[in-house]
Amino acid sequence: MGDSELILCCFIACILFLGVNGENPYRYITWKVTYGDIYPLGVKQQGILINGQFPGPHIDAVTNDNLIISVYNYLNEPFLISWNGVQQRRNSWQDGVSGTNCPIRPGKNFTYVLQVKDQIGSFYYFPSLLFHKAAGGYGAIRIWSRPKIPVPFPSPAGDFTVLAGDWYKRNHYVLRRLLDSGRNLPFPDGLLINGRGWNGYTFTVDPGRTYRFRVSNIGLTTSINFRIQGHKLKLIEVEGSHTLQNTYTSFDIHLGQSCSFLVTADQIPQDYYVVASTRFTRSVLTTTAVLHYSNSKRGVSGPVPGAPTIQIAPSVMQARSIRWNLTASGPRPNPQGSYHYGLITPSRTIMLSNSAPYINGKQRYAVNGVSYVPADTPLKIADYFKIPGVFNLGSIPTWPPSGNNAYFQTSVMAANFREYVEIVFQNWEDTVQSWHIDGYSFFVVGMNGGQWTPASRSSYNLRDTVARCTTQVYPRSWTAIYMALDNVGMWNIRSENWARQYLGQQFYLRVYSPANSWRDELPIPKNALLCGRARGRHTRPF
Repeated sequence: MGDSELILCCFIACILFLGVNGENPYRYITWKVTYGDIYPLGVKQQGILINGQFPGPHIDAVTNDNLIISVYNYLNEPFLISWNGVQQRRNSWQDGVSGTNCPIRPGKNFTYVLQVKDQIGSFYYFPSLLFHKAAGGYGAIRIWSRPKIPVPFPSPAGDFTVLAGDWYKRNHYVLRRLLDSGRNLPFPDGLLINGRGWNGYTFTVDPGRTYRFRVSNIGLTTSINFRIQGHKLKLIEVEGSHTLQNTYTSFDIHLGQSCSFLVTADQIPQDYYVVASTRFTRSVLTTTAVLHYSNSKRGVSGPVPGAPTIQIAPSVMQARSIRWNLTASGPRPNPQGSYHYGLITPSRTIMLSNSAPYINGKQRYAVNGVSYVPADTPLKIADYFKIPGVFNLGSIPTWPPSGNNAYFQTSVMAANFREYVEIVFQNWEDTVQSWHIDGYSFFVVGMNGGQWTPASRSSYNLRDTVARCTTQVYPRSWTAIYMALDNVGMWNIRSENWARQYLGQQFYLRVYSPANSWRDELPIPKNALLCGRARGRHTRPF
């Protein structure tokens, strides 16, 4: 084949590829990332703003939309944004973590090109480098169903976002120095709702109407409990899955998790507390916003409604009550439950055990005895260019080793495209863990106390458990998930406790297809930033 024929074939392939996505809308977004003064707890801090906003602007998209997000970094440090819950189908190139992307250098920009392929639901974005998450730079992602695909509830009168989580008065670089010195973070100074402290944010509703509240725990270290004074919370969605519409008076939301409730304004017209408080902490932090009836002439009053604090059992029971709505459509016009996850036998079991070792006299965190250290070159880029010495497959075991020894490693676990795996998160520590897997939605089939054994499978929910991307593991307990490895790429598996993630409780899962086909994975982006040992190389001509 001559050069001209090769170019023609490549051009036709590009046209065919672009044609597949061409029917879906493109949404163009430009963000300027800057520092700015913020006062979330009444103390002046250096915050990270997006287009001058803290929190950052919402991203609104419809299933299968293509998002073109140009990010300009005006900080004095490298910067990356990741997209918590967006699956990046065939496209880990856009995941925005240190294992997949070179950072955006100060004064430079990068354009993310991603598609919310076959997804609906409530998610968020956040800065993934250098403990920037403690300074802001986060915001909500709302992915709406296509107009012709029905949702299992009437259209609400309004759609509210609640970004809640713990916060420190110290600037992010001070917290980072604490961690780098081998110490842990202190207890947080407070909680925020949408970037504001006590009664600092108001949600206005009309009497008798029903509203959707999308709640995400975007904090650093603690689970929260969410509730609205005098009102019921009807759960309708968890991280992209429609759920059975159980009703709760309060709801636990663990680090990194997102969910949606319907709330009906069916009380006496006045103002009511919207409350978030810490869970499983001896000292309980609480903050409030205001639910304001549009015809209210009376402000909030009475005590802030209480909720469980350190009790584990109610939280476990609540977690088990979350079930998939098997008759509802997901992003496509077919029932969510048509995928019979429980009838498939996993090809292998992976057990992941968290620990808090001291290595060289400093506090670290580990998975299966390995404390992750970032490489000098993003793993995905090193894999593409076949650069040796950046990482080794098998550098983290698939089962916890005996003993308490731990070591540093750029840990990458090998997996094959289209495997169906069982992953067990085993937690022998006295704190709640929260685990997230990029690129996937998985089925939380079981959770219980003590040591997981093969006999534990008898308690699995193999019919209607929910599919999500972040799951909690209670103290001295286990949580098991089933996951179909149907998304080729280099995917981050991490603790959503940001101090633990920063100090090594994470690794990467390399899901590999030998076909080297665009059908399985998109090519390296033409605009991909190259750094480390990939500096000076070239991506592709078109």
